[in-house]
Amino acid sequence: MYGFYGRLLAVDLSNREFKVEPLADEFLADSLGGKGLATRLLLQRNPIGVDPLAPENHLIINTGPFCQSRLWGGSRYGVFTKSPLTGFYADAYSGGKVPEAVDAAGYDAIILFGKADQPTVLSIHPEGVEFHDAGDLWGADTYTAEKEALERFAPNKEGFRKPGAVVIGPAGEKLVKCALINNDKWRCAGRAGVGAVMGSKHLKGIVFQGDRKRELASHDGVAAFGKTFMKTHKKEPGVEAFRAMGTTMVVGLTNTVGAFPAKYWHQGTCDHWEKISGETYHAEHEIKPNACAKCFIACGRMATLSKGRHKDLKLEGPEYETIMVFGGLCMVDDMAEIVYLNDICDRLGMDTITAGNLCGFTIEAKVQGRLDYDIDYGEVDKIADLLEKIAAREGIGDILADGIVAAAREWGAEDLAIHVKGMEPSGYDPRVLKGMGLSFGTSPRGACHLRATFYKPEIEGKSPPEQIEGKAEIFTDYEDRMNIFDTLILCRFYRDLYQWDDLEETIELVTGRRFSKPELRAMAAKIATMTRQFNINEGWQPEDDLLPKRWHDEPLPSGHSITAEQMDYMLKDYYRLRGWDSRGVPES
Repeated sequence: MYGFYGRLLAVDLSNREFKVEPLADEFLADSLGGKGLATRLLLQRNPIGVDPLAPENHLIINTGPFCQSRLWGGSRYGVFTKSPLTGFYADAYSGGKVPEAVDAAGYDAIILFGKADQPTVLSIHPEGVEFHDAGDLWGADTYTAEKEALERFAPNKEGFRKPGAVVIGPAGEKLVKCALINNDKWRCAGRAGVGAVMGSKHLKGIVFQGDRKRELASHDGVAAFGKTFMKTHKKEPGVEAFRAMGTTMVVGLTNTVGAFPAKYWHQGTCDHWEKISGETYHAEHEIKPNACAKCFIACGRMATLSKGRHKDLKLEGPEYETIMVFGGLCMVDDMAEIVYLNDICDRLGMDTITAGNLCGFTIEAKVQGRLDYDIDYGEVDKIADLLEKIAAREGIGDILADGIVAAAREWGAEDLAIHVKGMEPSGYDPRVLKGMGLSFGTSPRGACHLRATFYKPEIEGKSPPEQIEGKAEIFTDYEDRMNIFDTLILCRFYRDLYQWDDLEETIELVTGRRFSKPELRAMAAKIATMTRQFNINEGWQPEDDLLPKRWHDEPLPSGHSITAEQMDYMLKDYYRLRGWDSRGVPES
């Protein structure tokens, strides 16, 4: 089948062995790679009930069929496993330049299992795998680890294109359950603790390199589509807005509608929001747009701080979510300090969304008298120290390193903790944006905004935020299209540009097979059901789709709230549309 290599690489870390397995065309056609393929493989190969940090838990890395082609937004890779943070399904994605190196190795999926007997870096290339001892890199931060891995372990065979590496930091080594996987220095497969799974396998990093490229059904057709696509969309207002300010612009949008989480979920806006807005950030510091490979949006912010105690600190970012957790939940009112906290998380290899939520929860527990610890809202250096403690599993950090459920139980603060399935939410308060309540509840990996990105139509008014009836029907259309995006591993910021007809056309140009919108939606629904089945296998119960009680009992100061009855209505409607029973269990 065009668009695929027809090859799977299975790597046994315990025995330092690997095997290249064929993938049949019909198997690939039924899943289209990416999330679809990885989810099928997890269901087939991952032992039910496995400890996420045990050698038997499988970690899958893959790229999609658009990667390295002239189709925009396809330079991304996905990571799939059982999450140590939630105990459920985990998927995480990252962009940059490295995905093209991953793809050039020539596999539709790479499956890692077992545990190396010492810290290891892998070199993966079209001929297979080389295993390198890397004990001297154990303990290195992500920036150092990536640089050293590329310099020391790239195969650099004749004809190979530029290598790329993915690495973990000290947090992954210490099995911190929000540890992430870094690439291109500042790009991250961030959520659900995928870095801890790498750490549990004694895997410090992987270097990818090769000379392979996917054979497309119509190279000329893909080139023509890509050229027209860019010409059509590059000057659109939404694209230009992202190029101008990236996701930092969302600070103003969410504060304006009152959905910006602040003071650990007590408020929907904060008085200092303009000081941490994208407009202020760009006015006060040196910032340039930065793009992944094959991208004309360039949402990345390559920043150099121009003033303050962290003057000259360089970082790509921060993204909106990082600004929200530290500037909103933790009430830090200086963007330079938020960049500083972002840099700490990146170096240590921790997801900023979970780490920032954990810091905000700690502050709130202290304020409420549940915890004796010297920290308060806005105290940057104490927040920074707490991040270091979490990554090192030192003192209070050892409790927080196991996630919010464990910390809340330890401190008797379950009523304060905000999470779904053990994962902390991103920056869209569902008491204002009701569809985000449905998004957080139904996401297989926990309180995630990306599975449907439904905040966008709600903020724009395409789906009125207060609407309950009919919400699930609109939501499933968005979720289905984003499931296809994750199967192709396309960037979320192209969601307004690749509509269903574009997906039909590009998939045919790449694979040679035509899939209609109803067929693609059926495939997306099947993926949603597969992820649900994975979670049911791992002990999911209907209450795991519910929102934290605080969101129902505590309205925002603006008066906005989401009731348990509203959430129940949306859930039941969603289950019906998915063909599941009233408890959310697939019927067939």
